[in-house]
Amino acid sequence: MSVLQPDRLSPGNPYPLGATSDGLGVNFAVFSANATKIELCIFDANGRKELKRLVLPECTDEVWHGYLPDAGHGLVYGYRAYGPYDPKNGHRFNPHKLLLDPYARHLVGSLKWSDALFGYRGARGDLSMDRRDSAPAMVKAMVTDDAFNWGSIDRPRRPWDDTVIYEAHVRGVSMQRDDVRSDLRGTAAALSSPRFIDHLHKLGVTSLELLPVHAYLQDHFLLQRGLKNYWGYSTLNFFAPEPQYLSRGGPNDLRMAIRRLQSAGIEVILDVVYNHTCEGSELGPTLSWRGLDNASYYRLLPGQERYYINDTGCGNTVNLSHPRVLQMVMDSLRYWATSYRVDGFRFDLGVTLGREGTGFDPGSGFFDAILQDPVLQRVKLISEPWDIGPDGYQLGQHPPGFAEWNDKYRDTVRRFWRGDPGQRGELAGRLMGSPDLFDRRHRRPWASINFIASHDGFTTRDVVSYNEKHNDANQENGRDGHSENCSRNWGVEGHTDDHHINEVRGRVQRALIATNLFSHGTPMLLAGDEFSNTQDGNNNAYCQDNPVSWLDWQSAAEPAGLSLSAFVGRATQLRHQYRSLRMSRYTDGNREIRPGLKCIAWFDLDGHGMSPEAWDDPEGRVLGLRRAAEDPETGATDMTLLLLNACDHDMTFKLPEPAQSWRLLMDSARPDEPERDFGEGHIVVFAHSLTLLGVVLPAESE
Repeated sequence: MSVLQPDRLSPGNPYPLGATSDGLGVNFAVFSANATKIELCIFDANGRKELKRLVLPECTDEVWHGYLPDAGHGLVYGYRAYGPYDPKNGHRFNPHKLLLDPYARHLVGSLKWSDALFGYRGARGDLSMDRRDSAPAMVKAMVTDDAFNWGSIDRPRRPWDDTVIYEAHVRGVSMQRDDVRSDLRGTAAALSSPRFIDHLHKLGVTSLELLPVHAYLQDHFLLQRGLKNYWGYSTLNFFAPEPQYLSRGGPNDLRMAIRRLQSAGIEVILDVVYNHTCEGSELGPTLSWRGLDNASYYRLLPGQERYYINDTGCGNTVNLSHPRVLQMVMDSLRYWATSYRVDGFRFDLGVTLGREGTGFDPGSGFFDAILQDPVLQRVKLISEPWDIGPDGYQLGQHPPGFAEWNDKYRDTVRRFWRGDPGQRGELAGRLMGSPDLFDRRHRRPWASINFIASHDGFTTRDVVSYNEKHNDANQENGRDGHSENCSRNWGVEGHTDDHHINEVRGRVQRALIATNLFSHGTPMLLAGDEFSNTQDGNNNAYCQDNPVSWLDWQSAAEPAGLSLSAFVGRATQLRHQYRSLRMSRYTDGNREIRPGLKCIAWFDLDGHGMSPEAWDDPEGRVLGLRRAAEDPETGATDMTLLLLNACDHDMTFKLPEPAQSWRLLMDSARPDEPERDFGEGHIVVFAHSLTLLGVVLPAESE
């Protein structure tokens, strides 16, 4: 970067927002509807010394802008915003606080907690104004060059109905991998290590979903307890990657990992948090949006604008009803979809994003903006369909084009395999892609993201090992985390050497995972579930940046871990192989796919169809499901018969008519049993397990 000579900026342009280099200088543009003046602050390369302050000379349509000649990539900067400090009316301008550009592409330095970061004097409350300079404690922005060679390989573009998602944390997935260099563990570079990619291939995973990679804040209250924000749901910036994930210090580390994963045929989906920011409530720090234009960026209580609407439970709610705030989110999404070439997004608290003044609206500006966007409508879109605001549970109510996390699937499958009474009718709907929730407006089964476990809650191993949560390490006196986990310890709370209990736990684990992979909808696996990873009963490990949350790859290399991973890989392979396990459309179960063969049929132990009385029997804990699907290219029909037994003892199923020359594809009670032809008319399904039979019928003309 050249030595800075100008004492003032030229007007520049209001678009694009952010800091943009044209090779001869840098254009700066930042939105604020209520500021009276904004200063650009230039720092040295380390961000420690402020070199110059320059006023942005123009404001066009509420965008402040200016052009700095002879500047370029590597320039370190921040903003100071002038305007009313009037919290009662929603304004919190304080020019003593250095502000991070909401469009910063790369961060320099680290935030150091200090009272100076707050816009008010702590002892006097948020109506007072603090005049200490926050710059020494603040992280700064750096002007970047986003050029990157993506090569000639296109994105994988895996069809939704053939997608298997693997949810993982960038840091936790590699911190305990001995095959990764110590300086690369916990970083984006480790995601593309050959052995990890090989592991994903063996599992049959098509899409890697990463917990937040946006730069986030280490919460002060956690640091005071000796803990850390591990998950990253406390966004500091929507454009810059989290610095600790960049081993060499540059954003291209993440781009290189994405390129290598996509070259291996694996999509990358980002978990993104646009519903709130790390600035928290009115008592939080002033770091970026609050200081630039609090009244525009956040939803404030009407008539009490000192306070924030808190539909997120995190202190504030981003105001997506404001066009410039919505523009920021859309620009961020397009930036990640183009500059980082990601394949999709999972939206944290998606209901919050769809809220307008009257509440959740599937036709909100947020949804409309995404679904009409020529870039974003082509990537995978997943919503977490709830928040804590009024009418905050909206599962199945999102518009076509979005998939949704289906917690009803999770809870129903857990309850069935726990042995709860009266689960068969509910389970039937979940196995078929939850048509009661999603079969409207031409939505497809893939809209249901089916999962047994996710980052938020028990791992699958802990589902079968604990009756209660054990969150003491979080130091919140057990107040955090869900109390009802639909779990069962099968006789002993936590670890045990009892062979019988461990045998039952293993069976139930395999049954849970296989049920997910053999259900219509989109299966999601929690990283580590494939080798029985545990969090020791912690169901809210958001602050455990340690072996509690890190994957234990040593257990993955042990015989039990290898066996379970192989089982998961076999189940996924069967899902990819048999179309009837992943139907792409909802269908009338009575439709005959060929004479005498319905595409969907349900059976009880006797091989006869389920009667209304059988469906209503609360003690029924077995179920048979036959599905058939035709290959449109070959005309062949594949047929599968899924038999589930959640009883405490083995059960003998009579195979339904018409009789078929079945092939035994999988027995979850005997995971190492190879496939074989099966010609008997009865089959024993062991306690706490499922069996899958299959056959491929040639085209009728053959």
